[in-house]
Parts: sequence; structure tokens; C-alpha cells
Amino acid sequence: MLTMQYRITLPADYDMAIIRKRIADRGHLTDDLPQLAFKAYLYADRQAPYATGRENRYAPFYLWHDTQGMNDFLGGAGFAGVIASFGRPVVRTWSMWHTEAVPDLSIATHASCETVSISDYTALGTVRDTEHANARADLDRGAIAAISAFDPTSWTAMRFRLWRDMAGLSGENVDIYQVGHISQPSAKH
Repeated sequence: MLTMQYRITLPADYDMAIIRKRIADRGHLTDDLPQLAFKAYLYADRQAPYATGRENRYAPFYLWHDTQGMNDFLGGAGFAGVIASFGRPVVRTWSMWHTEAVPDLSIATHASCETVSISDYTALGTVRDTEHANARADLDRGAIAAISAFDPTSWTAMRFRLWRDMAGLSGENVDIYQVGHISQPSAKH
């Protein structure tokens, strides 16, 4: 499994209703995407209390079963639509360490994503074990999905969580998003 996210930063005065409509109109198109574990259609509206002073963003997050599904999506019509609307964004990917989620993620209303540096002198196995414990702790405090992964090109760890509500979500270096739609092919079968 691997994760993928692109973050499109939008102007401060951007009408985020455009993004909400885009998600409402197109979100269902990935509901049956082959090799997709889930896609969370995420956005941040700087006018909302959770994002005051931050950027407006459209930032979908994907969990893929394999690279073939990701490659097919990036080379297909769905991603061509993203490019046509916003230009070609940088697509970040991470290798999975841990993923745990409830069977049906459609109850998610918010997401958090945090990227932290991995120290040069810390054993990768130690970081992985710590991230597993962090994921478990967030699940215990209400997360409905917890993903921990890493990027060996930048030596960073990534913590992604889906939440039923915003209770306790904060952090200066944590990106917080609203969930507009969840595509989760396995939940339909």
C-alpha cells in the first residue's frame, strides 16, 4: 500500500463554494476506482474557524492498494481534469508503515495531516514503532482512520487521520481539512 496527496493552494479570496461544488459534482467518479482503498476529498477554507489565518486549499488524499492503481489514475481522465483546472500539481507519495480504519469512512467530517522530519541518527525501526504508537493513541482518542507512512526522499514521517468531528484537533504544524466526500470502493461490497 502507498499514500498520495497533492495540495493545491488557492488565492486568499477564492470562493471555496467552487471547490465544494466540484467535490459534490465529481466525488462519486472515484467511488469504484480499481486498486483504491479510499480517497478523501479534502479542502481547507481559511474563513472557517479551524483554518483562520491559513491558506485556502484543495488537497485530496489517497490510499492505494498498489502502484498500478495510482499510475492508472495519474495517467487517466480524472487527473487530467485536475491538471486542466489547476495545472499539474506536485504529487507526494509515502510508503506505508501502518493503516487502520473503521470499515465505513463516510462518517468522517475532518482530516488532519502532519509531516515531521526523521532525525539523521534515529533508527528507522524506532521511528516506525513510535508512529505506530501515535496512530494507536489517536484511534483511542477518536480517529476513525490512522495512517502512518514515510518518504525516504525527504526523510519525513507522515501522520494522516480521519475524524468524525473536530474535537481536540489543533496544532501549529498540523494541516486540518474538511472532508467533502469519501470514495471507498471496499465499503460498497
